[in-house]
Amino acid sequence: MTDAHTTGPFIAAIDQGTTSSRCIVFDKDGRIVSVDQKEHEQIFPKPGWVEHDAAEIWTNVQEVVAGAISKAGITPADVKAIGITNQRETTLLWDKNTGEPVHNAIVWQDTRTDALCKELGRNVGQDRFRRETGLPLASYFAGPKVRWLLDNVEGLRERAEAGDILFGTMDSWVIWNLTGGTEGGVHVTDVTNASRTLLMNLHEMRWDEKILQSMDIPAAVLPEIRSSAEVYGVAKAGPLKGVPVASALGDQQAALFGQTCFSQGEAKSTYGTGTFMLMNTGHTPVNSYNGLLTTVGYRIGDQKAVYALEGSIAVTGSLVQWMRDQMGLIKSAAEIETLASSVEDNGGAYFVPAFSGLFAPYWRPDARGVIAGLTRYVTKAHIARAVLEATAWQTREISDAMTKDSGVELTALKVDGGMTSNNLLMQTLSDFLDAPVVRPMVAETTCLGAAYAAGLAVGFWSSTDELRANWRRAAEWTPRMDAATRDREYKSWLKAVERSMGWLEDES
Repeated sequence: MTDAHTTGPFIAAIDQGTTSSRCIVFDKDGRIVSVDQKEHEQIFPKPGWVEHDAAEIWTNVQEVVAGAISKAGITPADVKAIGITNQRETTLLWDKNTGEPVHNAIVWQDTRTDALCKELGRNVGQDRFRRETGLPLASYFAGPKVRWLLDNVEGLRERAEAGDILFGTMDSWVIWNLTGGTEGGVHVTDVTNASRTLLMNLHEMRWDEKILQSMDIPAAVLPEIRSSAEVYGVAKAGPLKGVPVASALGDQQAALFGQTCFSQGEAKSTYGTGTFMLMNTGHTPVNSYNGLLTTVGYRIGDQKAVYALEGSIAVTGSLVQWMRDQMGLIKSAAEIETLASSVEDNGGAYFVPAFSGLFAPYWRPDARGVIAGLTRYVTKAHIARAVLEATAWQTREISDAMTKDSGVELTALKVDGGMTSNNLLMQTLSDFLDAPVVRPMVAETTCLGAAYAAGLAVGFWSSTDELRANWRRAAEWTPRMDAATRDREYKSWLKAVERSMGWLEDES
């Protein structure tokens, strides 16, 4: 990048993700100036257990910040704010006097708290804390992970009750370290991350004392809950010394923000390993009776919080990887499109990838993958097509659930993530949803969302209207399928989903 500072000032965004950390520098137009990225180790101590080394992650964050700043050829004076976005629910406890983690971070995918969650559900089950938190009681969320650490790390509960231990999701860990760590680091989280702990009251935006008692978690460990766009403190060292740290958003909410879904009914879907779809529901939390999560979308400064409904699909991009690595039916992920395009339709085959059970809207851990409707006519090209259709149908099911819960029809779907480069999938999505599907110019919507929120907090951008004007469409797909075909195919898909359920017998 040559002579970048002639076009300054800039915003830097740090994305502390599940597999890597990166830093992207954006200019006033929301365009990428430079990127640096570094992977960290995935630690699997036992089946179903997933951990990260938080010290390694903090080292990597410092490296990618330095890398992005040097690639852009700019100085801290050119950077007006730092925004943070993070893998959600990943849980860390550390010693506030030494700055040392007391244990590896327990990653959102980790299922070691399954038994604890069943126990906490008592006679009520999954919905015990749903009214207050918008969430089912599941191993996915941070609260039970904190309790597990307190129960299993020698002497930790005493230290926590004495006020020596801090809890945070990765946003809190990065902000605490950026703003000085043991030398006055700020211990905060934002409303979006707090809403994923199972410990925050959605209606009051504060920690719920009753739930803390039920889970046996001392309030002393908790960070202060702040909005998603405000100055938390300034960076104390490194290549961004003196720059305000001004936003924090969980990655899926950051993508909602980066896609400028600021109005009720606007939705985004991020297609990665799995898929996360969020719909803005305005200033009221909408209770889900259709298997979705109620979550905080974002909160700007002291404005009212904006809520969202969220649906997650476990297996989307990873199904394409499975076709490549385990089945050997394709050599590269991109090949699936070529193969699927070589046939007109799915040849009557439907693929339900319930490899680890079904997520939204069913939440059936007893389901397993099936391919239904097989005849001698079906070729590997038909299967490839069924693979892409699986992602589109699962999106349609979540979209239907959102409409049922919120009473708001989906107007258009903004998409991002690796799979959006597959044009056949994008057209299929539009056909199945009967709505336009739109892909933006800047595909890095998660980082962009963190940058937008930080920029708003320091007046770099004046309003969400200015951000909307910044958002540029790269491609759009509109429905081409007739209603009768769509309805018939959807019915067959739902039949296939039914066939996937009840595969595992209840162990108890």
